[in-house]
Amino acid sequence: MAPGILVDELQYRPTDAGRTSQPKEDTAPRDIFPDGIRTSGQHPPLYDVLRPYSDFPKEITGPTVWKRDDYVNNPERWVHPFTDDEAQELSDTADAFIASGTPLTGISQANFPLPRLGKVLTVLRQDLLNGKGFILFKRFPADVWGPKKNAVAYMGLGTYLGYFVSQNGRGHVLGHVKDVGDDPTQIHKVRIYRTTARQFFHADDGDIVGLLCVHRAAEGGESDIVSVHNVWNTLQREHPDVAELLTQPVWYFDRKGEVSEGQEQWIRQPVIYLENGGKGRLYCKWDPYYVRSLTRFSDAGLVPPLSDAQKHAMAVLEETCNRLALHMVLEVGDMQFVSNAHLLHARTEYKDFPAPAPRRHLLRLWLATPEGEGGWALPMPDSHEKKRGGVQVNNTAPRAPLDAE
Repeated sequence: MAPGILVDELQYRPTDAGRTSQPKEDTAPRDIFPDGIRTSGQHPPLYDVLRPYSDFPKEITGPTVWKRDDYVNNPERWVHPFTDDEAQELSDTADAFIASGTPLTGISQANFPLPRLGKVLTVLRQDLLNGKGFILFKRFPADVWGPKKNAVAYMGLGTYLGYFVSQNGRGHVLGHVKDVGDDPTQIHKVRIYRTTARQFFHADDGDIVGLLCVHRAAEGGESDIVSVHNVWNTLQREHPDVAELLTQPVWYFDRKGEVSEGQEQWIRQPVIYLENGGKGRLYCKWDPYYVRSLTRFSDAGLVPPLSDAQKHAMAVLEETCNRLALHMVLEVGDMQFVSNAHLLHARTEYKDFPAPAPRRHLLRLWLATPEGEGGWALPMPDSHEKKRGGVQVNNTAPRAPLDAE
């Protein structure tokens, strides 16, 4: 078992219902992980429970299938401005948490009580998981509070939606989407969120992703989101061959060196899955940068190169997402939460204001929603783990830096 894995994969056995049995969680060392729970990290799927294309729905219906026109002129359906009372409760609780001296990596619902706003977040969590899958909060006082209070209030709010997981090999559970001067052409080792380059439609390695805008770009850096289920229905009508290829476990994803001892440098998996039991829903795990960056391994004959059919499927998927997406601009104090199960999101290229003006800066959370707490039933060995997904390298401790590193 690789050191980055919390649960022994041998304990997962398919049951008669086609699901994996409830795992027994190990206890991570508390001198490294304050809450005793390690981010699970990236895993290959359980190949023996993956479903053939013939089992996939030809059309999906329900609240997860939405169209841009449903929301573009109806902000009241997806924008929630914090009320004065909600902002004050968040402020008071953040101040109390800071005064307690508790490390930011140890924040939880138990030590960040939100009696009123917590009820709003509980309803929102259900909508993120089982409904339209996105929300935009406004009026977070990001330009009034300092970096520490912004981080505390943001992470404390996030604990009502899921468990924060590490986002990179450094253990960052509070991420910073900010240009740090990395070269975006070096996609085999550079994470694009650390550059000004466009981010194509993708899903992150957490069930929910949150973004809080603390500084805007001079131009660009705008956000697009799309319903995977609407994309799937469109592919079924227009490109069923592409839909079928996306369900096959022939796609190799780069891990860009963020691996624990004994793990491979890539993962083979489908792009589109069905749940392993549960409600049998269709979900997507995709990032084209992680597929395109494998040439160093394909040139060496370690993984197959992308076929023409795969390149065509990638182009069709991106075009379809662009055509169906809802566009939004994040202003300072805006906070976006998006499902990574049934939405894909993208970002336009951007330019920063000239120095000494601050660079575009968004705080980021990856939040896990385990299967036993209402999360999707994933065909992954860590589906029941509290901090499933994310990026965990060996026993790298969780960290919550207040700025990009």
